[in-house]
Amino acid sequence: MSGVRIRVAIVDDEPLARLAVKVRLAARSEFELVAEYGDGDSALEGIAALRPDLVFIDVEMPGRSGIEVLSALPRRQRPMTVLLTAWDNYAVQAFDLAALDYLLKPVDDERLDEALDRALHAFPYRRDTQATTMPSQWLRSFAVRSGTRTLLVPTGEVERIEADGDYATLHAGGKTWLVRERLHTLATRLDPRVFQRVHRSTIVRLDQIAELRALTNRDALLRLRDGSLLRASRTYMPALADALDYLNQKTA
Repeated sequence: MSGVRIRVAIVDDEPLARLAVKVRLAARSEFELVAEYGDGDSALEGIAALRPDLVFIDVEMPGRSGIEVLSALPRRQRPMTVLLTAWDNYAVQAFDLAALDYLLKPVDDERLDEALDRALHAFPYRRDTQATTMPSQWLRSFAVRSGTRTLLVPTGEVERIEADGDYATLHAGGKTWLVRERLHTLATRLDPRVFQRVHRSTIVRLDQIAELRALTNRDALLRLRDGSLLRASRTYMPALADALDYLNQKTA
């Protein structure tokens, strides 16, 4: 996406946490750091004035929290948001604030790059004064080959997606389909309220998870409705836990 410059602000009371994000941003020419803040009160004032396109913001800070900062901004002034946190518990209302992603501290480089790629994908769908992304941005079907035919597999039929080198394998209704896209790319194009990446090699449709069992190393074991067992790594657990809470609230 040539010529794109996404203006970024970082909000975190820990200087080392801000530095970790800045180092990764410096390696991506599409992003420009325009401000950093060490507390929620100054962040609220600065974001309202500067109107950055994207903000990385700590969930828990002394004084005003990251969620409170976002909630205090008028909906049309809220930037795309990636939440940073050292904890595994999240506020479900973050989905209503259109958070793009959640990163667990210490921030994993691959997860941070995935969040940046998601922002790049969402950015063209944003109106100049609109903070939420348009619903049409999310992938609705997959184009797959079957012999000489090209078939469309709706995302609602896909139970999980697994990495296969430079490709990905869809599991849908007992069938498998090969998609000519990397799992990393697909993760940025799927609605996070419906699909979540749970491991470097796996994306799962949330309503297919029948059981989640926490493991001692902060990973988790997932059992899907078809009986499949999958491992969810700690790197992806924050976004997964919050997405499941959100799903449970919506279906309660």
